[in-house]
Amino acid sequence: MKGHPVEIRRPVAYLCVAGVLALVSLLLPGGGTTSTQAEAAPASAAPATGPAAPPCTGVRESLRPSGPLPAPGALPAGSTMATIAARGRLIAGVDQGKYLAGYRDPQTGELRGADIDIAHSIAGAILGDPNKVQFVVLDIADRVAAVERGEVDVVVDHFTVTCDRQRSVEFSSAYMTASQRLLVPVGSGVREVEDLRGQRVCTSLGSTTERVLRELPLGLDVLMLRGIPDCVVELQRGRVAAVSSDDVILAGLAAQDPQTEVVGRSLASASYGVGMRPDTPDLVRFVNALLERSRADGSLAASNRRWLGGTLDPVPVPPPARYRD
Repeated sequence: MKGHPVEIRRPVAYLCVAGVLALVSLLLPGGGTTSTQAEAAPASAAPATGPAAPPCTGVRESLRPSGPLPAPGALPAGSTMATIAARGRLIAGVDQGKYLAGYRDPQTGELRGADIDIAHSIAGAILGDPNKVQFVVLDIADRVAAVERGEVDVVVDHFTVTCDRQRSVEFSSAYMTASQRLLVPVGSGVREVEDLRGQRVCTSLGSTTERVLRELPLGLDVLMLRGIPDCVVELQRGRVAAVSSDDVILAGLAAQDPQTEVVGRSLASASYGVGMRPDTPDLVRFVNALLERSRADGSLAASNRRWLGGTLDPVPVPPPARYRD
């Protein structure tokens, strides 16, 4: 554990994006992604079967920090943070295919990006060492289930806060906002989504972008794949006319493939939060206290500039925290 983060990789179906992910595969045993069982974080009891959940009416805000952030050696006895500290590592669900957000550096094999910075920050606040984190690589569609099953302590993976997800996940305050836009080939002539009427558009399975695309009165043929990198491969092969996702994700992909560009107005906005189990409110309040400190000392904004500066204009500014209590 000392010196380097531990990592567990779940099965993923990512294909190569402009050669970068192909190079990644060379760094993995057997030329591909390995699958090992993660040591689960303490799981909550399975929910009892009951009447159907009422329809969502709106996103609720997060939980207010209970006070100043305690030092790693002074965590409240019996708290979720103390349990994590006793284990000796934070277990964080992340992505490895979102360039600049959560991706595998092809030169070092290490996970890097804006989301990875936050995971390291949480580990440092709890354990006193930002490298004491075990990464569990998740597909987008598996993030909620990983929280529900107690496989991870936190999910830091451009996890959009939605009412439906809040049935199973408690989110931190938003640490970044994004806009849903389009990635298209340079010279395609597509400037707005209306230019894609009746054509095939790809997005990730389990993402919030699917609903937005299907609700547009344009007769779009929406293709859903396991991850946005898979969609980009389909775009490069000419099998889809566009890829739709959050602009901060698309900006990283356009940086990898200069034959693509991000276009169009915002189709929807998204707020990213750290996902945790609802039965760990103390951890939620702790993470929110950490995010408050990171906003105040500028480290959260500095991370955004480090990863997104030069690829996205304007660089997202950390939004102010909002709480329901």
